[in-house]
Amino acid sequence: MRTPWLAVLCCCLSLPAQGGLAKKSADADDKARAAPLRFTEFPVPEPAPLEVDVATKAAIAALLALQEGPDSDQWPYEGVYREDEGQLPVGYRVGGTAIACLGLVAAPGFRDDAARVAAVGRGLTFVLKTLEAPRMQIAFEGTYDVRGWGHIYALEMLLQLQDAQAVPEDLHDAVQGKVEWLIQALVESAIPKAGGWNYSRPRGYLSAANTASTFMTAPALQALFHAKARRHAVPDEVITQALDALDRARAKPGGYAYGAPAKSQNEVEEEDLPFMNLTPSSAARATVCETTLLLAGRGDVGRLQTAIERFFTNWDALAVRKSKQGTHIKPYGIAPYYFLFGHLYAAQAIEQLPDVAKRDELRARLRQVLARSREADGSWNDRQFGRSGGYGTAFAIMTLHMPHLPKPCEWRPSAAPSADTKAGAPK
Repeated sequence: MRTPWLAVLCCCLSLPAQGGLAKKSADADDKARAAPLRFTEFPVPEPAPLEVDVATKAAIAALLALQEGPDSDQWPYEGVYREDEGQLPVGYRVGGTAIACLGLVAAPGFRDDAARVAAVGRGLTFVLKTLEAPRMQIAFEGTYDVRGWGHIYALEMLLQLQDAQAVPEDLHDAVQGKVEWLIQALVESAIPKAGGWNYSRPRGYLSAANTASTFMTAPALQALFHAKARRHAVPDEVITQALDALDRARAKPGGYAYGAPAKSQNEVEEEDLPFMNLTPSSAARATVCETTLLLAGRGDVGRLQTAIERFFTNWDALAVRKSKQGTHIKPYGIAPYYFLFGHLYAAQAIEQLPDVAKRDELRARLRQVLARSREADGSWNDRQFGRSGGYGTAFAIMTLHMPHLPKPCEWRPSAAPSADTKAGAPK
């Protein structure tokens, strides 16, 4: 069984604006949670090494305790963006719940853990139901709309649950139907011609003048690679255009632009890059970009290893923004939500390296830097909002257990057989 990987989001509830979802705020509970850790000393003092089994047990307990809603069925990711008269976005609601479910499934012993199985079952039901909400349909409101994050991670979750044969029997048809629909949603919402996906589209929803978000486009591609490996139809053109966007975004020093430019920046030197495209700025997204290109036959192992090393080199630039207010703050425009996203995709990238000794070395380094941000209750959270610990803790669990998780699926154009027709891809 093979599965690809992910990146971020979710929320609380709203009745009239979101098509029948019961409105219930968990703000009081959220404020009661301890404020997430913020680093004030650099270099950050080194904690004791993580004991993976102990840390995993505590993280699972913290994640289960964070599930909320009237039916205890969701893990809201909370950021600063709001929609529909101040409501947390439905796309964040769906995406955050999907990511939390993926984290619970990733930890060993899932099938024998009744509490986790039940929590994931409630989360799955919530995602399937909430994909029917008006704000999750194949559309886009204004120039900024985050439903695409929900589409990406919901698709990844459903595919992984199918691979693991963890879909309850009574939901098989519903899950299969939503997989097909989510593929359609990503295909139809791709930026025409220029390729890729972005939650910010100042030129209008389907204008080719928009640029792709690299840290959204790479996880979207991995989800679609996974879908194709499961024999779903995914147009080559959508994939190829998105890969072209990632290729254009790579600067000469090896970092990746925040938004893929219309003209390649492959020969642009560091001193000529805008601040949000500088190499340290891309420390959390370069690994997922390089992994995705490698999976599609366009990458390079040397570039991938360099991206991993730069994650560690520029870790302080990510850590200084952890759980802070504001988003794209100079000098590098790093938003807090890149922090644990970066750890997850660094872990994924490490597993693509062919050198066993190098993988072991980098795994140990990653566990150590992850230990620095562990909260007192055993959770992880890179936002200032307590409920976003669901997103962060799930990413941390997957980071810790990445060596034992199925690798992401490769992709090749339809004319050439995919490498994922081998081990584990459904036949």
